Amino acid sequence: MSVNLLDYDAQALAELMVKYGEKPFRAKQLLKWVHQRGVADFEQMTDIAKSFRSKLAADAAVTIPGLLAEQIATDGTAKWLLDVGTGNGIETVFIPEDDRGTLCVSSQVGCALDCGFCSTAKQGFNRNLSTGEIIGQLWWANNRLSAEQARIGAPLEEGGRVVSNVVMMGMGEPLANFDNVVAALRLMLDDNAYGLSRRRVTLSTSGLVPAMDRLRDACPVALAVSLHAPNDAIRDEIVPINKKYPLKELLAACNRYLEKAPRDFITFEYVMLAGVNDQPEHARQLAALLRNVPCKINLIPWNPFPGADYKRSGRDAILAFRDIVIDAGYIVTVRKTRGDDIDAACGQLAGQVKDKTRRAEKHAGEVRPITFRP
Repeated sequence: MSVNLLDYDAQALAELMVKYGEKPFRAKQLLKWVHQRGVADFEQMTDIAKSFRSKLAADAAVTIPGLLAEQIATDGTAKWLLDVGTGNGIETVFIPEDDRGTLCVSSQVGCALDCGFCSTAKQGFNRNLSTGEIIGQLWWANNRLSAEQARIGAPLEEGGRVVSNVVMMGMGEPLANFDNVVAALRLMLDDNAYGLSRRRVTLSTSGLVPAMDRLRDACPVALAVSLHAPNDAIRDEIVPINKKYPLKELLAACNRYLEKAPRDFITFEYVMLAGVNDQPEHARQLAALLRNVPCKINLIPWNPFPGADYKRSGRDAILAFRDIVIDAGYIVTVRKTRGDDIDAACGQLAGQVKDKTRRAEKHAGEVRPITFRP
């Protein structure tokens, strides 16, 4: 089986070069060709010795998840269903804005956590993605978007890349796939690969406390926490991992995460569920809960999917909630829903999951089959 070079961050690639009998600087060359320039054909890597190119062609490959389907929303959001084998597909979403291009990246096929308001959770869980399958989403998006810009004659960004921000908010819980996710994050930050700023790469977690501590030491990117509740009673119901890591432990971990970068802050994500967590008393509880954590709060209008037991909070309720928290001294934003007409909005990603948890059977009939335009 060929070695997939996308599975290797800089250190691992340097070690691989030693095994090949090559100098470590070859790793830097390969990183630039594969990730900066998006080249998968070794013959195009012209500053690498022909003998080594032949060796790479025999023993290695740049293996990218294949495209199964593409959808473009009316607001320009693009959703790609990418093939990761054995009947499984993952979804990756690109959100274009005037000042940035944000790619939402998946880390697992499905999700082992069972948050009831999330479509991905309803699909069950199959496996973790490899490093190559995670970073391959960014590789694929950069190449796809750059090719489209070239086709229509639009100016390319420096290096031909149009993805300026990455959010690990796609399918799965990133910290449950720690080693592969961290290796992919390192590639995103590496100046010889994608060269993204640490503040332009955000990892979203439901609150796996030990892994949050590990991430702080291994690769402290911007952190978003899927909070969604102002107290343990509500969070136990809608974010079941809270029963293992309750709010007191979670918030302590958030403060520990900021110790190495005290000027940073945590983004708390809070999905607005009508009659569940959106009342004025909930806003006041939230303000009291977070008073000792440097943070901003992102209120997310819930994005519906068939079979779900929730309803989206009304606009008036969301704005009233926002104003209470702002008056308590917090920075609060209300997320603009993007891509909901193609089920690409927050909480709607489903992909194709060969469920090993049998959760999909439990929810049979609740979630519609996902269909795509060719």
